Amino acid sequence: MVTAGDFRNGVTFEMEGAVYQIIEFQHVKPGKGAAFVRTKIRNVIAGSVVERTFNPTDKFPVAYIDRKEMEYSYNDGDLYYFMDNETYEMTPIAKADLSDAFKFVKENMVCRILSYKGKVFGIEPPTFVELEVTETEPGFAGNTATNTTKPAKLETGAEIRVPLFINEGDKIRIDTRTGEYMERA
Repeated sequence: MVTAGDFRNGVTFEMEGAVYQIIEFQHVKPGKGAAFVRTKIRNVIAGSVVERTFNPTDKFPVAYIDRKEMEYSYNDGDLYYFMDNETYEMTPIAKADLSDAFKFVKENMVCRILSYKGKVFGIEPPTFVELEVTETEPGFAGNTATNTTKPAKLETGAEIRVPLFINEGDKIRIDTRTGEYMERA
């Protein structure tokens, strides 16, 4: 059990049949009245974010989220198959359970599968990935305007904005959390 007075960023707990994770918290002690805890919490399965206040003595059961490293193998329609590197067992995951950052994952990449009580609710791709640019407009030498970008299509089908000096066939590093170009690989 965890009390609201012990809340910290990243703590997961069960409340009203759902699993929540603390994004932000603030202990408030007003001059008049009782202290309370103001929080911003995310429903880890549905993804919604809610602001809520708690009494510091409120108690909730701790929710343990399993994070397991698995390798993305292939997709078959709306099912994406991941292989457990220890047992070589294939696990199908529905397209609806994949995050937006999955567009940067290609076959044979290792991802972290998130599950609660055996039900998979999401994946975390590697933080940085190296992908090849398959389509973009040609770069222009001498164009030195700062922060100018152009659209580029990557080998996974994702589209991002890249600097003007990037050409087709270049390998680039991408931050999957923000979906932004980082550097040449």
